[in-house]
Parts: sequence; structure tokens; C-alpha cells
Amino acid sequence: MSKKSRSKIWFLVHSWLALPIWFFVLIVCVTGTLAVVSQEIVWLANPQMRASQPADDAPRLNYDQIVAAIKQAEPDIIVDSISRPDEAHFALDVRVNYPDGRELTVYVNPYTGAIQGPAPQFNFQAFTRALHGWWLVPFTNGYSWGWYLVSFLSLPMLASLVTGLVVYKRFWKGFFRPTLRIRQGARIFWGDFHRLSGIWSIWFIAVISVTSTWFLIEAFMFDNQISISTAPVAAVVPRESVPLTTDGSPTPMISLEAAIREAKARIPGLDESFVSMPANAYSYLSVGGRSWYPLMFQTADINPYTGEVAATRLLSDRSSLEFVTESMRPLHTGDFGGIWIKLIWCFFGLLLSMMVLSGLLIWTKRTALATANALKRSNKRPRDEAATASSAGTTEISQ
Repeated sequence: MSKKSRSKIWFLVHSWLALPIWFFVLIVCVTGTLAVVSQEIVWLANPQMRASQPADDAPRLNYDQIVAAIKQAEPDIIVDSISRPDEAHFALDVRVNYPDGRELTVYVNPYTGAIQGPAPQFNFQAFTRALHGWWLVPFTNGYSWGWYLVSFLSLPMLASLVTGLVVYKRFWKGFFRPTLRIRQGARIFWGDFHRLSGIWSIWFIAVISVTSTWFLIEAFMFDNQISISTAPVAAVVPRESVPLTTDGSPTPMISLEAAIREAKARIPGLDESFVSMPANAYSYLSVGGRSWYPLMFQTADINPYTGEVAATRLLSDRSSLEFVTESMRPLHTGDFGGIWIKLIWCFFGLLLSMMVLSGLLIWTKRTALATANALKRSNKRPRDEAATASSAGTTEISQ
């Protein structure tokens, strides 16, 4: 076998070995697309998650009224936190403690305060995010190897984006004169579709690959005890500052609405989305939410007895590096602007999945044809050699 033939054989072997990698990329893209809207899918299947309005003009209860309604229904229950999802059609997520020691998250109707049922520990949303994010590999000692495996795929994706822009000269023409030939065979159609979807998905591929690369770096830093956080150590209420009643117990804390007003006064434009109760008599009450920058939360720690804002974690408190890295996760998941942002992420995730599939189809067919041609040449060569030998023998006999 000639050197050129051996090179072609090795190239074909290399091509077939790459097939499982890109098939794995396809699965990750499909599961990521599902993960973006997994919460909405669970909402469709589980009525307990829905914020059913009893009447068209029924107002939403404030946080104090929610706690009062829960206490009225179950007096022994302890409310730990209340979280309001971005989308108004979702019920509130309330973390509660029962007298028997159970800690659960329950769905609470924001209009009536009724507990509609417990949130499952593992549902379709958790399954799709775990399958997409770390391939269901358990976290035993630091990040799982599944996390590394999935996030490592960001490197070939980013390389494919760069090389694709280099290969397809003047790619921007696809924005003004898109070409998709549907009547000239499957190969022409999938080739046009691959190029066209790639052009329109440039921004999305860049966002997904860059944020995934950060997840790879994040895991490496965590497993090697490297931190870039500038967050201060959690403060506590000084023991001598805790006001006591005549029987020696701490005085009742301020209302949640008063705490929210104090937080909004300190953080302009704050759209509160969660409230965390003090864990003990020396803990602060926390209020947090988004403001003008939707990719990051801002929080305020409030003295539960006086209403004084003791500490804040603002956008300006982050370092430049933190500001970028803390924006990565919502940019990757599309979970920062409600249902419409999620639908945009879902659409381009589907487009990316189809682009990977079309690339696989084109590449597999091309590799299969090249393999068939190589096999034909290898089968033809012994016959040609035998025919040559037979011809030479006949010539010798005739001589």
C-alpha cells in the first residue's frame, strides 16, 4: 500500500472516530434546549405550580399576607423563605419547616395564600438540567467528571464557530441574501441549511460556547480551592443588640413589607423576588432581587428588630471579573427576562441542534462515500495485480 493510500485510510478512521463526539454534542444541545423551557413544561403538567387567580380583579397578596395565610392554615409551620418566580403565572416557592423536622418547598398561590402542594425533590426540570449539565454523573468530591465532560465540549464548539467564519468567505451576505434550496436534493438542502442556520446563530453559538468555557474554568477553580469572590463574611446581629421581652425571648421582628421598603430605599429600582427569614435570633433578614441589570441579583441584609439595613451586596460591590463571571449562568440558560427570553433561547437552541444534526448528516454521508470508494480501490488493486501477473506469464510462454 502506498503512503498516500495509508494516509487516506487513517483519515477515514479519524473521521469515523469523531462520530461519537459530535453525536454527544447533539444530545447536549437537545437536552439544553429542553432545559431552557423545562420549568414551563412542568408547569403545564403540574397544576400545583400554577398561580390560579380566583377572580379577574383579584390582587396578589404581599409577603406578610402570604405568611399570615400559611400560618392560619398550618399554625405550627415555620416559613424559612419566599421566592417569587419571574413569570406571574407561577405559584410562589416557599421553603418551610414542619414540627416533625421535615424541610420542604411548597407551592403557594400568590392570590389566596393557599398551599397547593409540595415541590418534588426531583422532577423533569431537575432531570433535564442534570442530564444537560453533568450527564447525571453524581457529585462526590467536588465537581463530577460529567460536568467536565459536558463543559469541555465548548472548546470544539468555539473552534467550529471560528473556523466556520474563516471557511465561509463573506458570510454576512447570508443576512441579506439567504439561500435555502429545497428542490435540489437532500445534500444541497442540508448544506444550505447548515450554512444559513450557522450565520443566523453566530451570536448564540458565541454566547453558549463562551459561557460553557467559563463553567469548565469554574469547576477547575473550585476543585483547586481558587476563589475570585469579593463577598464579605456573613454578618450577625450582636448579642447585646438583640432586644428581649420581659420573659427573656427576642422581640417579634418587623414586618416583611417594612423590610422590603428599607431594601428598596437602599437599592433603587429593586424588584424584590425573594425574602429569607432569619435562621436564628442573631441572623439578619435578607431581601433580594433584580434591578436595571437583569443578569445579577442585589441583596440587602436587614436587622429584623430595628429595620436598619446592616449590609448590602450591590452591582457596584462586584469586581470587574465578578461582574462578567456572575453574568455567565443566566446568559447560558436564558433565565433572566421571563418567557420571551426563554422562547428566544429555545428557538436558537433548536436551530443549533438542527445545525449539528445537519453537519452530522453531511459529514457522515461524505465519510461513508469516501470509505466506500477506498474499499472499492482496495478490492480493485488485487484484481489488477493478478491480471498484470497473468498477462506477464502469458507473454513469457509465448516467447
